[in-house]
Amino acid sequence: MTAITNLSSSFSNGVKVFVKDVAHGCFEIAHNGLAMLGLVAALVVSALMFKPELRTQGETALLGWLQARQTVATASEVPVEADAVDRATATHLKDLPKQQAAVAFWLSKKYRVAPEPLGALVAEAYEIGDKTKLDPTLILAIMAVESSFNPFAQSPVGAQGLMQVMTKIHTDKYEGFGGNLAAFDPVTNLRVGVKVLQECIKRAGSVEGGLRQYVGATSDATEGGYTAKVLAEQSRLRQVALGGNVPLITPNLPAQIPALAPLKPAPEAANEAEKVAVL
Repeated sequence: MTAITNLSSSFSNGVKVFVKDVAHGCFEIAHNGLAMLGLVAALVVSALMFKPELRTQGETALLGWLQARQTVATASEVPVEADAVDRATATHLKDLPKQQAAVAFWLSKKYRVAPEPLGALVAEAYEIGDKTKLDPTLILAIMAVESSFNPFAQSPVGAQGLMQVMTKIHTDKYEGFGGNLAAFDPVTNLRVGVKVLQECIKRAGSVEGGLRQYVGATSDATEGGYTAKVLAEQSRLRQVALGGNVPLITPNLPAQIPALAPLKPAPEAANEAEKVAVL
């Protein structure tokens, strides 16, 4: 029995010594490892202090790594720009004078365009109209007839934007705005269009004659009723600005449709049409 007890005691003491030796060894390893790590850190710091180019290279590499990690993290996300609203051509109607707000609201209903961008265009038309001594409702009426307030409209002959300016012909007028692509910026197109309109009115000597030149017509017969459409729309806008209750008329439809339009022209009329075509 005594032998068994002594054996158990020896085994227990052996385990304790083993555990103590293992713990001491781990401590020594950790202590030496930390010392080595500290030494390496000290050497790195010394190298960076005496060799600035190494520090610069290290900072560049670290920054590149961080940016790469950020790119990977946000690659699947839609980019967000807090200042994107600054690019928007839009104004709340409550911020406009009463007349301008009424005009913008009426146009938005008629042409099915959001009132906020129309508010910005109406405000610009009134401001530039005051500077150029042109009626702002005339400017807006031209935009309505030309593009129905589509800033990206383009005609078959190359007229572009709200005012349907012939961009290639009036390249010089876009130079101050950064180039021809500015034709698709609504405010820029409006300003260039007004300048073209001014020149046309000055050459013709009247608004009516200026409108004919603006549309590129050589005579009343070749303008297709353009001047009448613009002036009619201007008259409606004036009434709206004065608080009138003006009904919405569907754009691009004739005001009067003949009730008894003949299906085929009479023989005499056909002959006359052939003569005109030959001439």
